[in-house]
Amino acid sequence: MNQANSSTPDVSVIVPVRNEAGNVAPLVAEIAAALEGRWAFEIIYVNDGSSDRTEAELLALMASRPWLRQIGHTRSCGQSAALRTGVAQARAPLVVTLDGDGQNDPAFIPKLIEAFEAGQPRLGMVAGQRVGRKASGFKKFQSRVANGVRGLILRDGTRDTGCGLKALDRDMFLALPYFDGLHRFLSALVRREGRDIGYVDVVDRPRLHGQSNYGMWDRLWVGILDLFGVWWLLRRRKRVPEVSEV
Repeated sequence: MNQANSSTPDVSVIVPVRNEAGNVAPLVAEIAAALEGRWAFEIIYVNDGSSDRTEAELLALMASRPWLRQIGHTRSCGQSAALRTGVAQARAPLVVTLDGDGQNDPAFIPKLIEAFEAGQPRLGMVAGQRVGRKASGFKKFQSRVANGVRGLILRDGTRDTGCGLKALDRDMFLALPYFDGLHRFLSALVRREGRDIGYVDVVDRPRLHGQSNYGMWDRLWVGILDLFGVWWLLRRRKRVPEVSEV
């Protein structure tokens, strides 16, 4: 299936944004270029309470792009809430997520999809792992600390959970226990469901417009209670049932 505006797309691309007006048009063009002619797709922007021209920019693009959709939050609810809103609205069984600031390169989306398809039925998610990250030294230090603490406690086998580029089984994602900050612990929660995880190295890019809208401090200090909450969830599910109808 190769028509981008198919009523039943193969892939739904979810992009959470807040005040990213300057990044909308170039990123939409890059996502479409990566997928056109290969998979039927839709792109769902979740506008998480933007106060700039993000909504207007998306509306202008939607006029000539039937595969582009915009879902709005009346006020900002955070990245995890925006991701869940987008996945719940997706029409495809496979969803791809990426950040709306342009730092995640859509050129890697085909590699994620191909790895996901090759790993079925065991694979629940393919996660991008950033190399050559374009961030300040302090931000990279915070990420290393957060990833190190998370890995030590959860042992999820993932060195970089902060990369927004991911390919996931839609139904599996919606079955995960939801909480604010969910997106930082997807690897551990996917493994909790008895599904495997694949990895693809991706190249990080610098932000072209605007500034980060989801703060740095939530990577560790605000998320510390979430970390132990996820640890508790992992311990409470010792065996994943294998179900078959007789």
